[in-house]
Amino acid sequence: MEENRATHMIHDDGSIGQVQIVDDVVAIIAGLAATETEGVEAMAGNITNELVAKLGMKNLSKGVKVKVTEEGVYVDLTLVLKYGYNIPDVSAKVQDKVKSEIENMTGLNVLEVNIRVASVSLETNN
Repeated sequence: MEENRATHMIHDDGSIGQVQIVDDVVAIIAGLAATETEGVEAMAGNITNELVAKLGMKNLSKGVKVKVTEEGVYVDLTLVLKYGYNIPDVSAKVQDKVKSEIENMTGLNVLEVNIRVASVSLETNN
């Protein structure tokens, strides 16, 4: 049984077939790119890269909202940042990395990457 998920055509040259991408894939790319950025502790909901190995890639889309239109992609991220990092600097790095990764992997045009800082992690890993 096929799930009811939004898909978008990213390639159809008529020769071999077409390529479609599901919104969840774009959300996972965004979540992974964000959590790989220095200064980001986790996505909202405390999903970290270590947990993803146990829980599966789908959990990387937690804290990510993606809207794909004919004009391009809009991404909203809710993050937990590490204490001691400059919030505007980390946010700018996340925006650049998310935009770059989505565009490089899907060919879709990213129009906005909006960041919401939900919390700052005070934990230290000594």
